[in-house]
Amino acid sequence: MSSKTADELVEEVDVDGTVVRVVTRAVMRAERLRHRCTYIGVVSVDGTSLLVHQRSFDKDVFPGWWDVVAGGVCAVGEPWDVSAERELAEELGVTGVPLVDVGGGTWTGGDASTVGRVFVARHDGPFTFADGEVIHARFMTWDEVSSLVRDEQVCPDSVELALPLVRSAVGW
Repeated sequence: MSSKTADELVEEVDVDGTVVRVVTRAVMRAERLRHRCTYIGVVSVDGTSLLVHQRSFDKDVFPGWWDVVAGGVCAVGEPWDVSAERELAEELGVTGVPLVDVGGGTWTGGDASTVGRVFVARHDGPFTFADGEVIHARFMTWDEVSSLVRDEQVCPDSVELALPLVRSAVGW
């Protein structure tokens, strides 16, 4: 984790998303504190495929793993939709695309605990990876996504919290 990222301030929240305190990202990761995250499923305009990407090996959690959604940690006081727009722009270079809020929930796993909000964006590209968090991305059909989840290391919070909501919203 870079020192800039480590010093970033984030909110520790309870299971309902109420702010408990503000801590650095380094403390949040070290203590595995619950925090707010946004998840954005990018679906092709025709609805037949989902954009998946491989995370950078520099990520502070699940480095190099595949992910079925874009997204990340919300900034202190940042509204859900603003966080989703920011993350979509930072990770995939996508701006000005309508985001549909499809629900949310909580997730706890080995390295993280989140309260998340899930969005869907319809966009066919192009995509750019200016912030270096994504190595590459490609569209996959639902069957291909299912195989990826079964056969590769895929971010478990995205698979368990976000993917069912994206899949339901798209009608897969």
